[in-house]
Amino acid sequence: MLHSPEEEILAKACEAIYKFALKGEENKATLLELGAVEPLTKLITHEDKIVRRNATMILGILTSNNDVKKLLRELDVMNSVIAQLTPEEEVVIHEFASLCLANMSTEYTGKVQIFEHGGLEPLLRLLSSPDPDVKKNSIECIYNLVQDFQCRTTFQELNAIPPVLDLLKSEYPVIQLFALKMLGVITNDKKSQAMLRDSQGLDHLIKILDTKELNDLHIEALSVVANCLEDMDSILLIRQTGGLKKLLAFAENSTIPDIQKNAAKAIAKAAYDSESRKLFHEQEVEKCLVTLLGSESDGTQVAASQAISAMCGNAGSQDFFNTQGIPQLVRLLKSDNEEVQEAAALALASLTTCNPANANAAAEADALGPLTSTLSSKRDGAVANAATVLMNMAMQEPLRAAVQSQDVLQALIGPLGSANTVVQSKAALAVATTVCDVEARAELRNRGGLEPLVELLHSKNDEVRRHASYAIMVCAGDELTATELYRLGALDILEEISLSVRRKNKFSEAAYNKLLNHNLSLKYSQTGYLSSSNIISDGFYDYGRINPGTKLLPLKELCLQEPSDRRAVLLINNESVDGSLLMEDKSSDLSYRRSISSSSSLRRASKEKTTSLFSTGFGSPTELKSEPTSGRNTVLSKSATKEKGPRKGRGKKEEEKVKEEEEVLAIPKLTGESSPEKEWYPPPDPHFCTYVYDVTRSILPVTNVKEQVEVLAKYVAEKMGGKIPKDKLPDFSWELHISELKFQLKSNVIPIGYIKKGIFYHRALLFKALADKIGVGCSLVRGEYGRAWNEVKLLDPSWKGVTGAFSAPETWIVDLMFHPGALMKSGGREANLYQFL
Repeated sequence: MLHSPEEEILAKACEAIYKFALKGEENKATLLELGAVEPLTKLITHEDKIVRRNATMILGILTSNNDVKKLLRELDVMNSVIAQLTPEEEVVIHEFASLCLANMSTEYTGKVQIFEHGGLEPLLRLLSSPDPDVKKNSIECIYNLVQDFQCRTTFQELNAIPPVLDLLKSEYPVIQLFALKMLGVITNDKKSQAMLRDSQGLDHLIKILDTKELNDLHIEALSVVANCLEDMDSILLIRQTGGLKKLLAFAENSTIPDIQKNAAKAIAKAAYDSESRKLFHEQEVEKCLVTLLGSESDGTQVAASQAISAMCGNAGSQDFFNTQGIPQLVRLLKSDNEEVQEAAALALASLTTCNPANANAAAEADALGPLTSTLSSKRDGAVANAATVLMNMAMQEPLRAAVQSQDVLQALIGPLGSANTVVQSKAALAVATTVCDVEARAELRNRGGLEPLVELLHSKNDEVRRHASYAIMVCAGDELTATELYRLGALDILEEISLSVRRKNKFSEAAYNKLLNHNLSLKYSQTGYLSSSNIISDGFYDYGRINPGTKLLPLKELCLQEPSDRRAVLLINNESVDGSLLMEDKSSDLSYRRSISSSSSLRRASKEKTTSLFSTGFGSPTELKSEPTSGRNTVLSKSATKEKGPRKGRGKKEEEKVKEEEEVLAIPKLTGESSPEKEWYPPPDPHFCTYVYDVTRSILPVTNVKEQVEVLAKYVAEKMGGKIPKDKLPDFSWELHISELKFQLKSNVIPIGYIKKGIFYHRALLFKALADKIGVGCSLVRGEYGRAWNEVKLLDPSWKGVTGAFSAPETWIVDLMFHPGALMKSGGREANLYQFL
């Protein structure tokens, strides 16, 4: 019958089909199966108004069926349906044509077809229709369409906000609701916010909020207001009209959780702008938010906490929350709802950042326990926020002990191993601020917290690597923790990072240098520089220059190697050894016995004192129990007493030669044949022990630093072969002497005290080692081609006695070769010749 050429039959058939379709979804599916949809799509453009009307009515109700909508999209009938929206058509046709479009617009493809066929403009025109059903269908369809960005742009171009605002005056709540929903979507855009403001839309919204009878619209109205509060001009307008106070009072006094939640969200959105925060603070928004924190609704508590976090950009707000917000937030940390915990921790993190007073307030509110518990939350945001608060608290020295007492370090180990980079970053920062003392670092080390921290250095995230490096830099503050970090491979990873231009950062460089400061042998080999604060201790060895990335073999392994043609490894060792080891086969040698006697007396003195005088270089010379009788300190005594007379003795050179040979023969075998069960010790150096004793007794008491440097330089030069004229340097057979020592020791490792013929780098190392023992600040710098030198900082003597004058210390190079004891100004011609030529 739908194919009949007679209009009356068509009209009656359509009428019957319409009544059948109204009875339910099954009937609609039946009509689809019977093939009624396709002929109906042709009848909606029929010349007869009644046929056209009835066909449109059928399609309007059939499109609630998904299969019908799918078929209509395939038949591409959208243009025909939109054509029924012309002003000339009957209201009934408008109603069902707009219903058809509203149903079709629920799916993305349908929205695209409606927009592409120009359906938005005729739908906007129907908003002024006298029929409420037409308005309802049209606004519903428009609401669906503006979910798409392109449609929203066209909506703005058509200046469509005024007709939508007129719908807010409708007597039908469903129309008002759709209008508010559509405005809520549209006003996410700044341009639409301005258009709403210029159209006096804010007045309409405030009136709705003021009307208790319209409470079913309050939630959606608040959503629109929330968007508009992002616009500074809109806030000013609301404030001028008294709407802002009404809004806050409305949110505070409402008993509907969703309204309170949306109000808090509105404040949070607007508060991200500094000017908005200022206005809110003037309106005492803080009181409203604190009230909302006490709501029984989890959603309201979350929204209020987020709003407080946003308001923390205002200093006045932070001060207010110090007493009236922080205690409530701490209570929320104990909530069973983890989303509430996360929001409360976020607010506390914002409140305590760069605010010691709020950090103290959080501690007074007993936040430490709940925060520590939150670190085990399943929500990454909650963990990251809690770690941030703990970090802010630990940054305050008075609070750090309290933080440490809560087993925070144990609780942070889990977050360090999180898969979330934000959690990793915040946890590493919290560790860095907490382990500022030896006890805390020991706790972290003993609980296994260093391993996940080192693992974070492999992270591809720049912030995680930076914060992990910062934490490792702090952890490397003591020897034991630095040693453990070195064992875990932190130094190797940091070295690898330092070679990468993209991955390295200031903290990774600082952490690397901090760890190197606990391995001075490696530092000197890699960098060729030791500062005055790098104190050489026993066990230090100079392997020579190594390239970045090259591994430095441990001392034990180097000692057990056979001698080779490679550069000798210089060892510093002031540890005393049992005399029987050194007396082997040489008990009749007087000078050797004296060396052992000096070493033994040194050991006895160190045992009697709480701290070792000879390992630190500090202490009163009168505390020494005995003095060596060896003639090695003759020249030193002469220097200190300004040389009383010329030294006598015939055949001096022959005697020295015999003495040197005897000392070489007295050197014990370093590699040894000790059983594997015995503990390995570095090779002993009784001569260096004697040197330390000599300089401690004779140079340490000198009060003038410059004189100390000069006398020490002469002493070092004398022990290493004396003054060498520049023209005689090629004839100074130090290489043969070193080769003989290596042969006698059967090792490449030579204790520094055994070297009697040394050049630049031998003397500079000995000078630095002895200077460190007696507290004379100096640096050690490696040059090229066997050069090395020491730098000391001294005040310019020309300023002495000048009242009120101050001069920064100047750097001087110490001559240990050509004119021992002479000081050359750094950068000067003489210094350059000494360093480089």
